Amino acid sequence: MSKLLLLEDDESLIDGLGYSLGRAGFRMEIARNLQECRRALEEEGEYDLLLLDVTLPDGSGFQICEEMRAKGSSIPIIFLTAADEETSIIRGLDLGGDDYITKPFRLGELLSRIRALLRRAARGREEGAVLKSGSLTIDTQSLKVYRDGEALELTGAEYRLLCLLVKNAGRILTRSMILDALWDGNGNYVDDNTLSVYIRRLREKIEKDPSSPQSLLTVRGLGYQWKEQEE
Repeated sequence: MSKLLLLEDDESLIDGLGYSLGRAGFRMEIARNLQECRRALEEEGEYDLLLLDVTLPDGSGFQICEEMRAKGSSIPIIFLTAADEETSIIRGLDLGGDDYITKPFRLGELLSRIRALLRRAARGREEGAVLKSGSLTIDTQSLKVYRDGEALELTGAEYRLLCLLVKNAGRILTRSMILDALWDGNGNYVDDNTLSVYIRRLREKIEKDPSSPQSLLTVRGLGYQWKEQEE
């Protein structure tokens, strides 16, 4: 049974999700503010996925996401956001969030996204392979990336994007193909600008000269391509 932590202060939503996710086979624990969330993460052990409300009385779920990623945690994170907060969600994804869903949402859609992220996390743990491309080494077991032996700090989304590109080296991937692969065929609910942010940030971290990329190439009018480099 997967163990989820919900950070939410809306009692009606807490009750509804607690009942529905429990019936769907998930074990869910509740935190109503950042303090309770931090305490749960410290005292209750490992969780399989976090559901984080963006707006809370004492801050934002973005803060929890940032803290988890700073600790090196790759736990899947879904943000719960109101419709008028949707424009700020790029910030959350850039901090290392994996997905977001806008309130009010359909339970079936939320369950689908939770299961997709849990499957992807499980695949990452099971692969246990090392990918190499030029000076880059990707350890898919520890979810770490190294350039010339030095560890790179990547968000969860940046890591998945890099793995996708390296595994498809030489192949042109359209923007829609990348969104579909990263977000399980539902790329339409992710702002297309988010992908541009990930591409730019990834180049800044992996390219020796981000303004003149040699590995992560833009194929104008089509998408992106990973070009293998000699070590």
